[in-house]
Amino acid sequence: MRAFCIISFIIYLLCFESNAMQRSLAFDQIPTSQTYNSAMNGKTVAEEEISTVEKVNDSDWQRISNKMKRLPSLNHLALKQSEKDWLIDASDYKAEVYAGEDGKTLIISNGLTARVFRITPNLATIDIVNQMDGNSMLRAVSGEGELTIDGTVWHLGGLDGQPERGYLKEEWIDKMSVKERSFMVKDFEIRDTIATLQWARKRWALNKENPTGKSLVFTLQGVDEVEDLTVKLHYDIYDHIPVIRKWMEIFNNGDTPRNLDSFKLERLFFAEPESPVDGDPDTFLLPNIHIESDYHAKSAFTESDTDCIEHWVTDPEYTSQTNYPLQTRCTMEATYEIGPDYSITNDRPFTSYKVYEMPLDSFDRERSGLFKRRFYKTVAPWTTENPIFMHLTSSNPDVIKRAVDQCQECGYEMIIISFGSGLNMEDISEQNIAKYKSLVDYAHSKGIEMGCYSLLASRWISDDVDCINPETGKRGGMRYGSAPCLCSDWGEEYLQKIKTFIERTGMSCFEHDGSYAGDVCASTTHTHHKGLNDSHWNQFQRITQLYNWMCANGIYINVPDFYLLNGSTKVGIGYREVNWSLPRDRQIIHTRQLNYKCTWERVPSSLWSFVPLTQYHGGGAAATLEPLKDHLFEYRTLMFQNYGAGVQACYRGPRLYDCEETKEVVQDVIGWYKKYREILNSDIIHLRQPDARDWDGLMHVNTELEQKALAMFFNPTDIAITRKIKLPLYYTGLNKKAYIREQENKAKQYKLNRDYTVDLTVTIPANGYTWYVIE
Repeated sequence: MRAFCIISFIIYLLCFESNAMQRSLAFDQIPTSQTYNSAMNGKTVAEEEISTVEKVNDSDWQRISNKMKRLPSLNHLALKQSEKDWLIDASDYKAEVYAGEDGKTLIISNGLTARVFRITPNLATIDIVNQMDGNSMLRAVSGEGELTIDGTVWHLGGLDGQPERGYLKEEWIDKMSVKERSFMVKDFEIRDTIATLQWARKRWALNKENPTGKSLVFTLQGVDEVEDLTVKLHYDIYDHIPVIRKWMEIFNNGDTPRNLDSFKLERLFFAEPESPVDGDPDTFLLPNIHIESDYHAKSAFTESDTDCIEHWVTDPEYTSQTNYPLQTRCTMEATYEIGPDYSITNDRPFTSYKVYEMPLDSFDRERSGLFKRRFYKTVAPWTTENPIFMHLTSSNPDVIKRAVDQCQECGYEMIIISFGSGLNMEDISEQNIAKYKSLVDYAHSKGIEMGCYSLLASRWISDDVDCINPETGKRGGMRYGSAPCLCSDWGEEYLQKIKTFIERTGMSCFEHDGSYAGDVCASTTHTHHKGLNDSHWNQFQRITQLYNWMCANGIYINVPDFYLLNGSTKVGIGYREVNWSLPRDRQIIHTRQLNYKCTWERVPSSLWSFVPLTQYHGGGAAATLEPLKDHLFEYRTLMFQNYGAGVQACYRGPRLYDCEETKEVVQDVIGWYKKYREILNSDIIHLRQPDARDWDGLMHVNTELEQKALAMFFNPTDIAITRKIKLPLYYTGLNKKAYIREQENKAKQYKLNRDYTVDLTVTIPANGYTWYVIE
């Protein structure tokens, strides 16, 4: 059977030209060409006799070689190191697909990162190049993943026979052979767009553009007992950002169902960044690349806490490594240990999650953080929406209408009828729908959006509905004690009720508390999953389908969990709820600490924080801002430091103001925020962390705006202070001079130091703040 597959592949290549017109963009339609060289010194790969599991004779290989040579070729062009810092100017970095002059490689590159594929004798990744620092990141030829079908492991492409696993010589590749039980590459196509979620772009956003780039799609065909399966491997490379995304589709062309027990979407053999002889492997440096997925396994506020697919493991074949017990974790596997246990049929293909791979060029925390923040702004631009909203604690129509009027007067844009208000989204009776539709209509007449709250995960429904603990066979023991299974009939009904309530009332914001928390379910009686192994996959599909639908229909999604790549627009900044019951003066410092410490890797506009206008988890009168007129200093300060950080807080209470003086405070801060909205939603540079001992501050930067930066300085002490601060302006794009003004005063010209800083003397009032604009 193996020989048959090889002969079929040869015949396919020989018949290529006659089939070209019937195919998508393929081998002889590549727009440009490029020679691959992993050392980036311009060498071409030597053409040697191909070696497969069963030897192809010389005449066959000559025909293959001649056919490959007919690929159109431009002048020699080696992968080279990027010249400009993409964080300052990324305009020149465009994605493209190239053919190697050797006729055996394909390359996707945008000038920042590149992935190099060998296409004969089978598909394999032979390098990932970090073009920002000039390094090849792989030490060994890597396959394209694995599938476990009906209990048997099958490889997606891949080559065997590399004699040394610590590094890779190009001349070795031609002598390598096809892996046993491998899907064989059959075809590929190039697409000029990258698939992304539908997004309604209903409200203000810093970035309203969908990402662009190129997509290279390989078609692989199963052999032997899985010859009826076809796999499409998608490699999407983005413009302007060093990111490549991978995902796959599996099709069953036969009549017999095939069960996908599990799969590995990636298995990449990275070069280790350090080589300790011994010690704890958990402390070893990992390769400097950010791996992220749109699939996760638990409720959490950050990507690192919710990640379930990124696994750094050892390579037992790498016997020449320095680590004596061979425990260096330099192999990255993208996989999840449970499921999906998915039955693939002729009319039911499988689509995997997506994995994003972004090489970094520094271990500097700020710079690495900027990479990740630009990632979300580019890949998930809906996270840059940032409506000004309040948290309303009542469902009383009179209170809601008063809040609508106050929001209109103060420049707010949205009201979320929050938890504890009495609103029930699961009540889709005509009476309840009519009540809230009339209130939404009233809000819309004033230019205000309205949304509401629903609780999901931390609920006890019934023995027949809740997730079953595989260890006990009973409900309970989930992340939040108990949780309803979204694959039960109740779960299906719940999700439909949420959609119905939103559609019929016209609400355009959804606050989901305890959205699916990654629980598994061992029930075998729930309608929409078989048992334990497919419970996580199917529940996750249901919650993300809801969020995808909301993103497409302009529903703002405010949740405490990390669903940013699935259409969610906000995630919790990170907190312990009882901290919002601390005395007011402590909440001021605590808030600035959150804004500083929780914005290294996440976009500020994607975060929500909290301001308790009324009592939240206790604390009494010392913790709350009501009556607002008695605490205007704290109210103004909390608003200024949150809006100044670009972080929306949930101002939770029954009203925004209680007198004209309070109203003026709210209007003043919101007016300032709207004037500087674009720069205040731009990247943060962290200046000095809040410690209540001396000044603290942060700065927003954006090379594309006239206002290149806005810096904020706070003084937590009881006396006015003057400090000479070295202000870092590298990420503003300025390199010689800057015009800097304090607040709305006249600007002064400053000359930049050789390290792109300026020496700025700042005076900050006692327990106060000031701010500067850099142009």
